Amino acid sequence: MTSIKERLLKTVVEPVSGGKNKITIVGVGQVGMACAFSILTNSVSSDVVLIDVMADKLKGEMMDLQHGSAFLKNARINASTDYAATANSTICIVTAGARQREGETRLDLVQRNTDIFKGIIPQLVKYSPETTLLIVSNPVDILTYVAWKLSGLPKNRVIGSGTNLDSARFRFLLSQRLEIAPTSCHGWVIGEHGDTSVPVWSGVNIAGVRLRDLNEKVGTDQDPENWGEIHKQVVWSAYEVIKLKGYTSWAIGLSISNLAQSILRNMSSVHAISTLVNGFHGITEDVFLSLPCVLGENGVSRVVLQQLTDTERDLLQKSAKTMHEVQSGLKF
Repeated sequence: MTSIKERLLKTVVEPVSGGKNKITIVGVGQVGMACAFSILTNSVSSDVVLIDVMADKLKGEMMDLQHGSAFLKNARINASTDYAATANSTICIVTAGARQREGETRLDLVQRNTDIFKGIIPQLVKYSPETTLLIVSNPVDILTYVAWKLSGLPKNRVIGSGTNLDSARFRFLLSQRLEIAPTSCHGWVIGEHGDTSVPVWSGVNIAGVRLRDLNEKVGTDQDPENWGEIHKQVVWSAYEVIKLKGYTSWAIGLSISNLAQSILRNMSSVHAISTLVNGFHGITEDVFLSLPCVLGENGVSRVVLQQLTDTERDLLQKSAKTMHEVQSGLKF
């Protein structure tokens, strides 16, 4: 007796696994699932694969999302402990790794997560040699360097989430003080995603009006209005959220969805993301730090050369040296 499926459907051609918008997310912790949820609800991708070593949690997260697929434009959501399921992914997002503990700096995490990456990155590239790697795990700048070294991919296709979120936090805090929408506040945080990040106060503007033209001391220690406190809040905001709820998740998930959209739709939009910065702003080390980058289907195509002040350039170079010192002690 033929089945209902056989009587209902006549196969014309077998479906091909892995379309042009396939995204793999490695790690189904709070950050990984926030990335998956943001990508699916924003309709960035209709083909998402989750990878983790924790089989039960992995299956549970997959089922939970699958049950909502009717509300997600019928997205295909799969999960596996086997990296073969990731084949032909356009983007591979890596969130796996040891979680940052309360009071622990991102740099303290580096060797623990480097060891974890040794089992992840080669597998992703094996099954998706044309993929773009998007690293989220902390410390993100150094781990993006680690992923670049382990993957053998060209530098334009290995990027870190970097200060895309720091810049969003910066704009939000500016918006709170000015009572203007965050998207209408233009400002960038570059350098390390962490304690040595650099706020580009010289370029902060509203509708083209630079704050520094209204107050030449803005963002400096001599600023009578103490605008520099905003950057301090940016640096400590992650620590504060971790202290209050145990982890950060939603904002970084939205940030990653934003980056993935730029890649899949070849938008050529500019984001503060971690890229190889040797040769920019006087930096001579092979380190990954955030600069405004043009992001599209080939990853990073161009870097925007901001006109930094001497102080901003010095801080960026100091950040690069800090990264290089930590990298020199890594064991691959």
